[in-house]
Amino acid sequence: MLQIHTHLFVGNTLDCELRTPDLAVIHACKEPCHRKAVGYKGNLPSSHPCYLVHEDEHHLYLNMVDMENELAPHFTDPIMQEAMAFIERHITDRPVLVHCNQGWSRSPSIALLYMARKGFIGNKSYSIAQTDFKAIYAPYAPGKGIVTYLDRNWKKLLTF
Repeated sequence: MLQIHTHLFVGNTLDCELRTPDLAVIHACKEPCHRKAVGYKGNLPSSHPCYLVHEDEHHLYLNMVDMENELAPHFTDPIMQEAMAFIERHITDRPVLVHCNQGWSRSPSIALLYMARKGFIGNKSYSIAQTDFKAIYAPYAPGKGIVTYLDRNWKKLLTF
């Protein structure tokens, strides 16, 4: 778990398992966190009310995968909106950990977007934000689906 800004941390599944009670945690992974929190095996029906997100007190569980197709914005827009709102709600009161399985793609991308929205890193384009963010968080290695999504939707993501 690495601190990338005041009260904002990025990590992996091992960091999530620490369950530090003073943290607010975004679990940016379907497996194992979203699946365990919602209580399903395999795939959850898309009609389920917690299909994309499930919030439980200081935890936000995201059914987030690194998709590389045209459906990504349909699934990712509400996930990113919820993640930004969750960080905003908690970051002044407690540290926020954003984690995914390895801590390389999904969770740092959420943190990058938050930091760009706040102007803590360059935000004129995703490319500029990515360069600035890598100076803060060297392990950032986003998957192609995340890169495509952020690059195509950058201006919209800064404002919703």
